[in-house]
Amino acid sequence: MKQMTRLSTVAIIAVILILFPAISAAAPVLPDASVTYTITLRENGTADWHVEYRAPLVTDEDAGAFDSYAENLSGTYLPQFQDLMQHSAAQAAAATSRPMEITDFAGDTAIRTTPTGRYGVVSYSFSWKNFAKTGPGLAVGDAFAGGMYLAKDTTLIIRYPTGYTVSNAEPAPDLVRDGLIWYGQRSFGAGEPRLVIEKPGFPWLPAFAGGILILLVIAGSYWIISKRRSPEAVESVEPFEVVEADDHPVTLSETELLTLEERIIQLLKTSGGEQYQSEIVRNLELPKSTVSASLNDLNKRGIVQKIKKGRENLIRLK
Repeated sequence: MKQMTRLSTVAIIAVILILFPAISAAAPVLPDASVTYTITLRENGTADWHVEYRAPLVTDEDAGAFDSYAENLSGTYLPQFQDLMQHSAAQAAAATSRPMEITDFAGDTAIRTTPTGRYGVVSYSFSWKNFAKTGPGLAVGDAFAGGMYLAKDTTLIIRYPTGYTVSNAEPAPDLVRDGLIWYGQRSFGAGEPRLVIEKPGFPWLPAFAGGILILLVIAGSYWIISKRRSPEAVESVEPFEVVEADDHPVTLSETELLTLEERIIQLLKTSGGEQYQSEIVRNLELPKSTVSASLNDLNKRGIVQKIKKGRENLIRLK
């Protein structure tokens, strides 16, 4: 029964320690107890509070007392906690001239076993409307008009909505990890901890920037593909046509034509199987139209193919 009294006292008075530092010196503290306050802010200024009190259960008597406490949670201790928080919100509303309301009270108990031992856990939760001042961002702290006190083995965690950043925190937190964290034993001044949490001026900017990035990637990919498909880089096989004009065409006999074709084939073989048409004309020292006619005949017989490379034709042995 003694342990149960300690549990109920500390679980309820623990909130008094954080909201009413003036009476914290007189509040009893359970040895080896730890308390964690987690305040999760919403964009509309509402704060979801979760208060977890954890005490070691060393003996069977401790466990039995905790079971008795759990049985009386809904009928006795949760209403006491609710009355306390309603009173706290009324005081904060008067100090800030901002209407406040506390709703969704809930309480729970559990026994948890960890590598360090067995613990009795008491959890209280509620939602505090207008806990933070809204505007361009969120301002936190004025609800703690009288300041705050964190006892030994007490932790305060304040979390803020996704997409927001903390532009100011006084005093600086002891740790930043999934929220801002302060550890007791310590005292805060009036209106502390004070936080200013801002949201980017253009909420759509990250999505817009991401969209621009995607468009740039798509555009870059399209450019690369287009470049590869363009006449400058894409290999496109086209039928032969004699398009080169020549002022001095040379008429070849059938034998000479066959000899020229053999020379072209040999030239391609010695060049790795391909060569630009202009190079072939230059190497053979023949008119363009004459070479084109021979290449056209080779193409019809499936010996070579013409590949468009920009403004030039690449001739390749099949």
